[in-house]
Amino acid sequence: MKEVVLSVQEREAGSHGSLKALRKEGKVPAVFYGKDVKAQPILIDSKAFIAAIEQHGANAIVSLNLKGGKKSAIVKFIQKDILTQAPIHVDFQSISMTDKVDVKVPIQIVGVADGVKNFGGVMEFIVREVEVKTLPANIPQKISVDVSALGIGQGVTVAGLPKLEGVEYVQDPSTLIVHVVAVTVEEEKPAEPGAEAAQPEVISKGKKDETAEGAAAAAAPAAGAKK
Repeated sequence: MKEVVLSVQEREAGSHGSLKALRKEGKVPAVFYGKDVKAQPILIDSKAFIAAIEQHGANAIVSLNLKGGKKSAIVKFIQKDILTQAPIHVDFQSISMTDKVDVKVPIQIVGVADGVKNFGGVMEFIVREVEVKTLPANIPQKISVDVSALGIGQGVTVAGLPKLEGVEYVQDPSTLIVHVVAVTVEEEKPAEPGAEAAQPEVISKGKKDETAEGAAAAAAPAAGAKK
């Protein structure tokens, strides 16, 4: 994997207001840390970082120009703006090219499942990235999964992912990545013969019961006739 060089500026841990001002200037607050490395606040150029990620992927090996010299790192976490999805903070983890690292790699679906194409099924994407352990130089940008042969009720688990040299899948082998399910349509049951549709009861507020009122009026003369 090609190493991406990023120019950085050291910074003091600032207030929320100062960080907001830095972002408006096109800078992204970041931190560089790792084993036996003291966490160091830094600044990176937003456009340069986004371009590097778009071209080389989020798992690219990054070379940071720090005061003590160039340091190799990987992007461990990107915090994004909830509306614009622009990066607002980045965590860089120090790495050694001879030590294995745990990283998450995105899954790429290839082809159209047979169960979707010919039988009207729906493909459900359950896990969009998978965790692997490997040397930094062997980190794949993505893992492609061919779903063309999948029928209704079939899927791909971590155990079924392609074997990549020097790459070990960390997640449970039974973890489901993607599967094809049938579309269920509930049919309306026909009404039984002779059955009448229930009518809603309507009660008018303040209106007297005409039947009861009429019965009371009829009983009044009968009571007077006894006198």
